[in-house]
Amino acid sequence: MSIVGLLCLLFALIAALVLVLYALQRRDLRSVWDLSQQLQRIAGGARLPGRLEVASDKPEVAALVTAVNHLLTQAAPGAEREAAPSPKLFAELGDRIHEAVLVHREVILYTNRQFASFVGVDRIELIGRRLADLVPPEYSELVSENIRRRLAGETAAERYEIDMVGLQGQVSRLEIASTPVDYDKGSALLITGVEIIPTQTQPALRVTVDNSAEPQLLALNSLAEAIIATDKDGRITFMNPAAEQLTGAEAGASAGKLLEDIVTLVDETDRRLLSDPVHQALTSGAAVNLSRRALLLSRSNGSERSIELSASPIRDSAREVLGAVVMLHDVTEMRGLARQMSYQATHDALTGLVNRREFERRLEEAIESGHHGDGQHVLCYLDLDHFKLVNDTSGHLAGDSMLREVARLLRDAVRDSDTVGRLGGDEFGTLLVGCPLEKARQIADDVCRAVGDHRFVWKDKIYNIGVSVGLVEISRESGSLEELLAAADTACYVAKRQGSGRVAVYSARDEALARHTGEIQWLQRLQAALRDNRLILYHQVIVPAQGEDGGPAMEVLVRLQDETGHDLLPADFMRAAERYRLMGTVDRWVVQTTLAALGRGAIVLPASRSVAINISGQTLADVQFLEFVVECLDSTGVTPGQVCFEIAETAVIANLEHARRFVGVLHGMGCQFALDDFGSGVGSFSNLKNLPLDYLKIDGSFMRNLGRDNVNQAMVAAMIKLARTLNFKVIAEQVEDTAAVEAARRMGVDYLQGFAIGRPQPLALAA
Repeated sequence: MSIVGLLCLLFALIAALVLVLYALQRRDLRSVWDLSQQLQRIAGGARLPGRLEVASDKPEVAALVTAVNHLLTQAAPGAEREAAPSPKLFAELGDRIHEAVLVHREVILYTNRQFASFVGVDRIELIGRRLADLVPPEYSELVSENIRRRLAGETAAERYEIDMVGLQGQVSRLEIASTPVDYDKGSALLITGVEIIPTQTQPALRVTVDNSAEPQLLALNSLAEAIIATDKDGRITFMNPAAEQLTGAEAGASAGKLLEDIVTLVDETDRRLLSDPVHQALTSGAAVNLSRRALLLSRSNGSERSIELSASPIRDSAREVLGAVVMLHDVTEMRGLARQMSYQATHDALTGLVNRREFERRLEEAIESGHHGDGQHVLCYLDLDHFKLVNDTSGHLAGDSMLREVARLLRDAVRDSDTVGRLGGDEFGTLLVGCPLEKARQIADDVCRAVGDHRFVWKDKIYNIGVSVGLVEISRESGSLEELLAAADTACYVAKRQGSGRVAVYSARDEALARHTGEIQWLQRLQAALRDNRLILYHQVIVPAQGEDGGPAMEVLVRLQDETGHDLLPADFMRAAERYRLMGTVDRWVVQTTLAALGRGAIVLPASRSVAINISGQTLADVQFLEFVVECLDSTGVTPGQVCFEIAETAVIANLEHARRFVGVLHGMGCQFALDDFGSGVGSFSNLKNLPLDYLKIDGSFMRNLGRDNVNQAMVAAMIKLARTLNFKVIAEQVEDTAAVEAARRMGVDYLQGFAIGRPQPLALAA
């Protein structure tokens, strides 16, 4: 079918649907039945009919049927053979379609008014130009390559999204679809664009104040959107009630004034004054859209509202500009929620400091600046002393309260221009921008003094806390982000060995000593623990939230028993094990010990339930680990369905190919898999959606205050919806209070794990 046939068919089907609605309105049920049957056959792939056959005694319906049949005649294959397509008919049809339409070969051969409006020029000026030249530079290659491949018959995306930037700076987001067609005796592409983020460009409105316009004024006054009309000099002639409420100005008092007399428009990021959109629309004769960060300041009451604004010229029948119409949309709440979600993504929920991801982003900028010689910067790595004592003796609530107090002390001890972030657990970082090393040493001493002098009080207990600080200078010679963090960590390790409240500046000699001492110390301790059987297993129960059967019944957790018989938490030795590449040894012990206990009946699982085992990123990258697991399953006789391996989302991203092989083979054998800490790296989930997973384990940070935190609830709801789409079950971990339990159940979580369900307990391994 030619391009004219396609457009005729599209317009005919739209008209036929309108006809159905019209027949329904007229209660012409027989016509509705006839039309629906014929449209259903067309939608199902039947050949296009030459005409619609509808028997109706309603003259209005019969007239509409005649119009539709005329369009179907134009679309019919026979019509193409009988006569060449009419350029006039093609142009008329193209302009009646709401979507943007253009025909493209090497250059644009035709475009309708809708597409030209996105660019802000007359469509005649677009003929002979390339679509790739009309989009921002970052989309140019995508557009040109897609058009080339589609015209050549090669595989290419049929749909994709682009931005269009008009001459007045208006930005439109379009979904582009393309179809090869015959056009003017040659192959071409019919390209259509559907706006998915509206620019809200308004058509020219004729706003008058005479009595005959009373229904139009009544309609404008009923709109929830704020509407303001002006004359050709930009002076206000009309304001609807929504505009009065938004601007804080009365319509009567505003008549004859300029828009800038009643409000001030600024950019909400830097409070920079924005150009008058009414003046721009009147002088350019085209629609104008303000920045998406526009802020409206009322001159009458001083209120501030975030808005989206568009101004369009009003024209008469002779196309003369009579004035302008302005539409203002209040988006204060929407932007507030967006800012809140952005804050949530870049800040630590517990302390309010920037989180590790945001801290590393800012550190990357400082490294780039240092490499160019633009100022002096210093990275500080801080590790709290005695945090474990508070956590173990007074519980996690006390530990969380202590971290919040320390965060406040750190913010007060540094300059306003400095960044303080929580890097994980009881570790913090500060980025001192534009700061010489000597000044940084002074700030670090102030931090140590402030934390050392602080007394943390919890109920009837008083704790002395301290902090150790490692410094590293950022300069032209600095390495990568990972190297800088490792250097600062090494300096912190040296400071900690010197005693509480010490500061150490990084040196390569200290690093060599620290690495050697730490490696020998932890290697010997872990090897001794393995030799003396001092690695022990704990378990934490996992329960169905909705009474369902199946799924993990528990997660096994590893502890290291020191020489005095005390059980060390993973935070005490896992970091060292990861640094010195010992996680593979630990994971192998956990897997072998757990499967052996399952095989001899020491771990008893309910029917159809499994035991969850964590696998670290280091171990996932070990190509021999898969063979080790298969051998353990074979030697212990454990049914693969009784085992659920948990792998962190970040570990999968870092070792994607190894993860695909590991998960694919074991899942095929019957093992289950859960994606752990889901949400901590949710932006990369597109890389993981093809893995054969069974469960998503929502990161515990989203469970904090779930019963009261609306943003956390929204994010958890989105994760659950995504999981349902992919047929995954959802596990909520670190559920620590009754309110979070009830909220998680109400939102549809499948399994619950956390202190509110059960604390970790030693796992009895005797048969």
